Amino acid sequence: VPVWAGYTVFREFHKYSGRVMVATPSMRDELAARGFKNIAPWSRGVDTSLFTPLRQPVLDLPRPISLYVGRVSVEKNIEAFLATDLPGSKVVVGEGPARAALEARFPAVHFLGLREGAALADVYASADVFVFPSLTDTFGIVLLEALASGLPIAAFPVTGPLDVVGNAPVGVLDVDLRKAVLGALTLSREACRAEALRHGWRGSATEFIGNVRASMAPPAAIA
Repeated sequence: VPVWAGYTVFREFHKYSGRVMVATPSMRDELAARGFKNIAPWSRGVDTSLFTPLRQPVLDLPRPISLYVGRVSVEKNIEAFLATDLPGSKVVVGEGPARAALEARFPAVHFLGLREGAALADVYASADVFVFPSLTDTFGIVLLEALASGLPIAAFPVTGPLDVVGNAPVGVLDVDLRKAVLGALTLSREACRAEALRHGWRGSATEFIGNVRASMAPPAAIA
């Protein structure tokens, strides 16, 4: 089915919606360009009480520690991170079909497998920089988890990182991933934490409720 046909169906379906909520400015712009109406932002949230720099570090490795968290699969472009010449240690958290092959190719990398909840938060708090090599994610919630843990972000300048980092001094986006990592290591962890606090669950819930209330307004009042 052609892409345009799918958008036509969804645009027809959503034309009666009081609000079409999107997580990022990039998605807003794309839908607006395709003729969608009543688009409103609804940013994702992060548990800032769980993900915090105040947790007990659990990684005893040479620093700086560069961390990746997510599915270990080809589409995540993890190889770009693992093949980059960086000082210190590289840590990968997550499972996926590419793990065995990547472990064999990069024996110096520390693959920790799946971590969740407090165990995951402890790893975030132990690292120095969060590396997000994906070229295709629209909004990685792991970016907010990293910021909440005080980790600056190193990523490519693509949709997702561009939406989360923007112009805030909490990450470096560059086509040269090594340059991005080394630059991110100089950034303030306090600034990262402060940026994440803008994306807590309370703020996300408040934004959602505001959109619902706006969608119930009389038709003439809907932009």
